[in-house]
Amino acid sequence: MHVIIVGCGRVGSSLAVDLEHAGHSVSIIDKQPRAFRRLPEDWKGATVTGFGFDRDHLEEAGAREASALAAVTSGDNSNILTARIARETYEIPNVVARIYDPRRAEIFQRLGIPTVPSVSWTTDQVLRRIVPDEGSFEWTDSTGSLHLVERVLPAAWAGRRLAEVVPAGIRIAAVTRGGSPTLGVRDLVGQEDDLLHLLVTDDCLPSLRQVLPGAAAEGGPR
Repeated sequence: MHVIIVGCGRVGSSLAVDLEHAGHSVSIIDKQPRAFRRLPEDWKGATVTGFGFDRDHLEEAGAREASALAAVTSGDNSNILTARIARETYEIPNVVARIYDPRRAEIFQRLGIPTVPSVSWTTDQVLRRIVPDEGSFEWTDSTGSLHLVERVLPAAWAGRRLAEVVPAGIRIAAVTRGGSPTLGVRDLVGQEDDLLHLLVTDDCLPSLRQVLPGAAAEGGPR
C-alpha cells in the first residue's frame, strides 16, 4: 500500500518509519528540506519538498496511487485543506488530519475527514485510521480475546440497515456520524463516512478482516 505523510516533524517522521518497516511504500512531504533530517539514513521512501495542499506536490508524492494520507503538520488549516484535496480530488480512501483546536473537530468530521486532537495524538492512533488491519485494536479485555475495533463503513453498506449487514459474531457498540457518537444502532441505516465501533472476539476476527479492511481500500490505484 502507498501512503503519503504530510509533515516531517516528530510525529510524521515516526509514522513514516513505522509504515516503511511494516512493508508499505511511503512518501513524505514537508516545506522545509531540513525536516527530512529526522528520517534515518537508511530511509528508502520518497521525500518531496513542498506543501500538502499543492496538487503538483501531492502528485509528485504519488497521490494518484495512494491508499492513505495523514496530514500531520503544525497547522490545522493546512492539514484540513490537504485532507479535503486528498479525499475529494484524488479519492484517497483512508485520510486523517491532525488538529490542535478541538472546537473544529466536529466541523471537520462532518466533512467526512477523521481527525485526531494533538493532545492525544500517537502514531498508533493514525495507523488505526489509515492502515485498518486486523492488528489494530482500540481496546482489548483482560483475557485478550475481546476487542473493540474502529472501522469506516464500507461503501457497499451505505443505505442499508446495519443490523442486517454486520457478520454474525460481530456487534456494533456505537456509530460516530458527523462527529457525534450514537449508541442506539439497532435500526440505524448506514451512511457514507460512518465510523463503526465494533466488538469482536478472536474467533470472529477472520470475518472482520474479510468484509471490512478490504472495503476501506476498494478501488485500487486511480
